[in-house]
Amino acid sequence: MYSDSKYVVDSINKGWAKKWRTNGWKRNKKEMAKNPDLWARMLDLLEKHNVEFIWVKGHAGNPENERCDELAVDASQGFDLSDDVEFLKQKKNLK
Repeated sequence: MYSDSKYVVDSINKGWAKKWRTNGWKRNKKEMAKNPDLWARMLDLLEKHNVEFIWVKGHAGNPENERCDELAVDASQGFDLSDDVEFLKQKKNLK
């Protein structure tokens, strides 16, 4: 999987996400991991599939990365987007 997110690539390749799950989604003593529901889903899928995570520099002319960015921007500006229920729950709990 290619990603321009160093955070995502490193979280998988360096084992951070697995440690967060083991520690109840805590990144450290004070900070909770964001989007634990999405990390959990990804880790579950990675137990079933052999995936290599590769970082690519964003906005550097990689055609596939540029297209993914375009699709993500278009989607974020779209109407009738579903609420991220888990994110909203987590946000509510932080207040």
